Amino acid sequence: MQSSFHVAIIMDGNGRWANQRGRPRVVGHRAGAEAVRRIVKGVPRQGIDVLTLYAFSGDNWQRPITETTALMKLFTAYLRRETAELVEQGARLTVIGRRDRLPADLVRAIEIAEVATAKGRSIDLRIAIDYSARDALVLAALRARAAVGEPLDRDRFAWHMGEATHAGGRPRDVDLLIRTGGEQRLSDFLLWECAYAELMCSPKMWPEWTAADLAAAVADFQMRERRFGRLPAAS
Repeated sequence: MQSSFHVAIIMDGNGRWANQRGRPRVVGHRAGAEAVRRIVKGVPRQGIDVLTLYAFSGDNWQRPITETTALMKLFTAYLRRETAELVEQGARLTVIGRRDRLPADLVRAIEIAEVATAKGRSIDLRIAIDYSARDALVLAALRARAAVGEPLDRDRFAWHMGEATHAGGRPRDVDLLIRTGGEQRLSDFLLWECAYAELMCSPKMWPEWTAADLAAAVADFQMRERRFGRLPAAS
């Protein structure tokens, strides 16, 4: 396994999973939160040191207010419940995305969790809430323009990207991007960081995912040849 390994997951299929069982969509989101717990516990065994989970996009505000309100409450409850365990696991939690549109209780829970886990070194767990990669690119461009006289290259622009999303500093490139639920699109997620990410789309809904699924995805990733524009090794 490479020394630096960043996995990002678009956790899709919660609502459809619930609908298939004749249950309200919020039940699927709760089941999805349990899947997060399973996956986070399995991450250290896979050699993953950065895990970014797409929980709520900037465009998800278009969903019914009953669903968005339930999700905000679920995020708040998750952070309050899991912070102590994340500290015990040595995880460092960061929430990326906008915060000005989030409920005050959720923002406070985010701040408490980030401070409590700041010294974690076993894994960087990043949760994207009210996140839009295109918005992050625009904000980074504005920050770069405001830095008068500053030389601008890819590394420096990436630093602005991190500051624009609360990630802080230069964001890590994604090595493996997983999307669950059978769909095959990026949905405005980590567009800059995924420039050379290996892509994997799973038909399984997110609430069904286990540590074994993560292990299988990592094993598949290890079999791939990453060239970054170069010719294959045999050439």
